[in-house]
Amino acid sequence: MDARSLRALAHPLRMRMLDLLVLDGPDTATGLGRRLGENTGTVSWHLRHLADHGFIEEDTGRGTRRERWWRAVRVARRLDTNDFRHDPDIRGALSVYLHETVQRDFEQVTTYLAEDWDEEWRDAGTLSRWQDLRLTPEQLAALNAELEAVVVRHRAAARSGTAADAAADADAGDARPVLVQLQSFPRKERDAR
Repeated sequence: MDARSLRALAHPLRMRMLDLLVLDGPDTATGLGRRLGENTGTVSWHLRHLADHGFIEEDTGRGTRRERWWRAVRVARRLDTNDFRHDPDIRGALSVYLHETVQRDFEQVTTYLAEDWDEEWRDAGTLSRWQDLRLTPEQLAALNAELEAVVVRHRAAARSGTAADAAADADAGDARPVLVQLQSFPRKERDAR
């Protein structure tokens, strides 16, 4: 993601709207406004802004001339925060983006914990933490790359239907949308704080 895209996305409402379109699929300004408790005109303006920067597009196969449907553009975007940390012109947008990302992830976890799930789903989910690792920056980067590769492999299998288990579960209606949140970062030791 470049600085222009980051500035366009780094707004709490736009980030929530994009997240809903990614997670739940296409919607209208009216539908998003209702879900977010926002004015339809405000939502429409932000949708056009997201579209102007390539995050979403009009779903022309739905709706009418008066009812515009929007969908997320499915492209991989990677934000390397190191590209922006020392740029005073983008630091504010980066701060908003990171804050909203962490807030969204926190809200998703707390929502999951508050919901009533069948035992099978409760047992399948996890909130894990390992605190006894001591790694170099290279080892931490390698750990993150391996974990990402595992998620990418499972996502590809589920999308292609090549995994017999994924296809069988999807056909049986047992499959559910799953969020994977991985947080791995160094921490300062007590004496270094």
